[in-house]
Amino acid sequence: MPPIPTTIDGETHSLIESIERHHNDLSSFQIPRLRACTGPLTTQQACAAEVREDIEGLARQIEELDVLVDDHRTERARRELRRKVEFFRDSLMSLRKDARAAILASKHAIDSKSRSQREELLRSPAVLPKSTSSSSEKITDDVLMKANHDVTEALQRTMGLMQKELERSVLSCQVLESSTATIQSVSTTHDKLDLILGTSKQLITALEKTDWIDRILIIAGLVFFGLVVLFILKQRIIDRGLRIAFFWTRLLPSSTSSTHAVVQKAGEVVSTVSAATTGLNANHVVEDVSSGI
Repeated sequence: MPPIPTTIDGETHSLIESIERHHNDLSSFQIPRLRACTGPLTTQQACAAEVREDIEGLARQIEELDVLVDDHRTERARRELRRKVEFFRDSLMSLRKDARAAILASKHAIDSKSRSQREELLRSPAVLPKSTSSSSEKITDDVLMKANHDVTEALQRTMGLMQKELERSVLSCQVLESSTATIQSVSTTHDKLDLILGTSKQLITALEKTDWIDRILIIAGLVFFGLVVLFILKQRIIDRGLRIAFFWTRLLPSSTSSTHAVVQKAGEVVSTVSAATTGLNANHVVEDVSSGI
């Protein structure tokens, strides 16, 4: 047998040792004993039943080992255990073949022994016809009992197989129900997530629209503010500067103006210059206050 991996747990190690003990017991003791059995028939049937039970127990242990393979963490341990499971399964098939061959060999031996005994009884000259008929009836009863026992055994095996199939069907139904519940739960979760994603998409679209509207309003406000500032600068600086620059045109006398008119114009120019100076100083103060705010 292949060596046992060193990275397996204690439970798996104990199970492997138990499988090996059962295998050695079947191959080295029980099957050879069954093959060498020559009677009586009840002894042979008891040995065959014991061999079959041990083989079925060995098969269950191998299935348990197969289930424990995926519980190991390392890939090396799982690989080694899978190899060991395959080896045990091959050995189990070989044991079943040997058991069937041993059962057939023991039956042939028992039948040969019965035939030889019957022939000896028939060849015996001291046997009376009455004893011959009674022996024939006894042999017939043995044959009927054997056939009855074989039929009963076959029915018991059939019942065992049906019970195993029923247990498998119940287990499959339970697994199917569990899978159905899991699928329903996953479907419900998917529907909820789909609804949440749809709502989130609508919120994001609304936020994008609001963001663009806010940008447009901010840009429009900045443009309006810039136009207002330009208008104020034009009114306060450019227009007033032009008036100051060309104030001397008002001093030009007309052909019909008098000295009083010239003096009045000069007074108006002085008033205008004073007002412009005062306005410029006020604008500077307002700008300083605005920049400080």
